[in-house]
Amino acid sequence: MSDAVLRGGRVLGPEGWWDGDLALVHGRVAVGPPTDAQEHDVRGLLVVPGLVDLQCNGGIGIDLASTPERLWELGAALTRWGVTAWAPTIVSTPVGVVDRALAALQAGPPEGWVGAVPVGLHLEGPFLAPARRGAHPRGLLRTPSLTEAAGWSREGGVAIVTLAPELPGALELIADLAGRGVVVSIGHSDADAAVAEAAVEAGAAWVTHLFNAMAPLHHRGPGLVGVALTDERLHVGVIADGVHVAARVVDLAWRAAGPRLTLVTDAVAALGQPPGVHRLGNAEIVVTETDVRLADGTLAGSKLSLDQAVRNLIGMTGCSVAAAVQAASASPAALLDDPSRGTLAPGARADVAVLTPDLEVVATLVAGEVAYAAPGGPFA
Repeated sequence: MSDAVLRGGRVLGPEGWWDGDLALVHGRVAVGPPTDAQEHDVRGLLVVPGLVDLQCNGGIGIDLASTPERLWELGAALTRWGVTAWAPTIVSTPVGVVDRALAALQAGPPEGWVGAVPVGLHLEGPFLAPARRGAHPRGLLRTPSLTEAAGWSREGGVAIVTLAPELPGALELIADLAGRGVVVSIGHSDADAAVAEAAVEAGAAWVTHLFNAMAPLHHRGPGLVGVALTDERLHVGVIADGVHVAARVVDLAWRAAGPRLTLVTDAVAALGQPPGVHRLGNAEIVVTETDVRLADGTLAGSKLSLDQAVRNLIGMTGCSVAAAVQAASASPAALLDDPSRGTLAPGARADVAVLTPDLEVVATLVAGEVAYAAPGGPFA
């Protein structure tokens, strides 16, 4: 880790914006500048907390459901979009793939690696409702099992598990996982409001890609969507790409959830790749300029980057830059109960994204190390 002073930028800290310098010492945000540090002129630029993506299935041609061993390679690439921490997401897969992903995570990064730090796996499946499976193959779905999930814990490398609470044994599993520090998320579910509320009581804390793969809101049957929008105990993930959720509905979610809203990408191997045919687990996916779908037209993740999601949220809701950045940094960090991320308060991790006034990424620093530098920028 190297010490640095970012001079002259507009800095987004824990209490809003200020114009000034930011000192990064020994991988942490510092109160005073070190005496022997690199200096970077960031006048005219914005300095914000590094972004945190809690649902990313792949990117740059890498599909984690097929090759989870490449998670470190993908983490290094995600920094080009301002991401400094992420949850490698494994969709419903054959038995053994999760173990491979955990082994890759526990093996650690290669020598000299710098990139977005994995905070633990997000297991999106296999305990999902067949009727709301989306792009998850029906044959890979399974009934919630305490035995299968016995080794899943935050300490063991599992940060998040998405499941459908209406399935047999699901509520017991939610309580068990929450007791081991895992964030349990409700998703790919046909749960009504009563079951969703029971899941929250059991320990569920998040909702996976709100509105997608769940019953729509009805004025006499609020369902999972109604609970997600109104229960202050729940954070909600939203894919703000204009495809998964219309702009006006994103605005509705923003108005209802406020700081509980968490931007995610649900990115697949198509992220950063041209249109064409890619893979998501055992399935082929067709990528266009705007979306990613199975051959039958079912949405199958996205090609959205997290910095673009921030820009989209502003365009869809009119919210401030600070609020949009919070939805992709402080809010996911709060869901993980991780006060070291999502803030530039003294003592926090020196995870930083440097942006143009148009919110394009100029540089990304992870623990004070430059992990990405745009050509021609102050960090190149």
